[in-house]
Amino acid sequence: MEQSKPLLRVENLKTSFFTDDGEIPAVDGVNFHVNQGEVLGVVGESGCGKSVTSLSIMGLVPSPPGKIVDGKILYKEEDLTKASEKRMREIRGNDIAMIFQEPMTSLNPVFTIGDQLTEAIKIHNKISKKEANKRAVEIMQMVGLPRAEELLKEYPHQLSGGMRQRVMIAMAMVCDPQVLIADEPTTALDVTIQAQILKLMKKLNTELNTAVLLITHDLGVVAETCERVVVMYSGKVVEEGSVEEIFKNPQHPYTKGLISSVPDMRSKKQRLYSIPGNVPKPGSIRVGCRFAARCEHAFDRCLIETPELYETSTGHCTRCFLYDGSQHKSGNSSSKKDAMFHEAEEAAYDRDVAES
Repeated sequence: MEQSKPLLRVENLKTSFFTDDGEIPAVDGVNFHVNQGEVLGVVGESGCGKSVTSLSIMGLVPSPPGKIVDGKILYKEEDLTKASEKRMREIRGNDIAMIFQEPMTSLNPVFTIGDQLTEAIKIHNKISKKEANKRAVEIMQMVGLPRAEELLKEYPHQLSGGMRQRVMIAMAMVCDPQVLIADEPTTALDVTIQAQILKLMKKLNTELNTAVLLITHDLGVVAETCERVVVMYSGKVVEEGSVEEIFKNPQHPYTKGLISSVPDMRSKKQRLYSIPGNVPKPGSIRVGCRFAARCEHAFDRCLIETPELYETSTGHCTRCFLYDGSQHKSGNSSSKKDAMFHEAEEAAYDRDVAES
């Protein structure tokens, strides 16, 4: 689904946290866009900058210590990085809404579900309490919550995890936003409830034409729900493409590692594949490819230069020197790189043996 002007566009976004140890870049030059009615997946390991990206879009990065230091966040061509707090309050919930990662900590325990739902409605619409309650019941029924009128009088602790997550979705959708950001919406839910929540989000996306930015580390969720995928690693986008391209023809070594680590029920392997090493501490790698220490294809250039995003086919790009059109091959690996890789691989094996 291509159109000339995306609904939401993030350009060279840089968000840092300023601590006693200096500036720590959590998001470092991120670019992507979301079209009207599209579901875009953002995937990566914990600590890669997914959630900070979403909080930056919402204008909710805690300040201090966090701050957007560069880049643009364009919603319908309006730069949200320059918007006042008053303007952001108008946009939040009404135009761009967010489902947070943990519903129990996102819902206020001392207010009823009805109070929290109708507050969002009354902030953005000049309507009576009776009309707000009616709208709250309608949206709760839309997200599949039973006995909606009774639930309005109940408190978050009286609901199950799946019901609380549906309430969070109802709160996000109650003002018919143009963009819905879902940060790990199925975390800590059992697989049956996960499937129901994902089906519900896809239904709302289809019926209301809401653009969805789905942040997750679960590739199964991405394959089931999304149309395009952005893969992040250590604060940067390392690969972007359609779901079909990413799963059939992954190009970045990190993306290949993520897909290889997904359990295959048809295989009888004794050990699951794991990417050797760990995600680097934000800001610890200033020069070179941030994945080099964990990559089996890295060569000398990867340690001294930072790769750009290279377009390998229409709509598919990857941040890897193997695709920049030069003649560099992985056979040129330095002894330093080989030692780093084998050390990480042996450490991962020893850990698995010890755990078993």
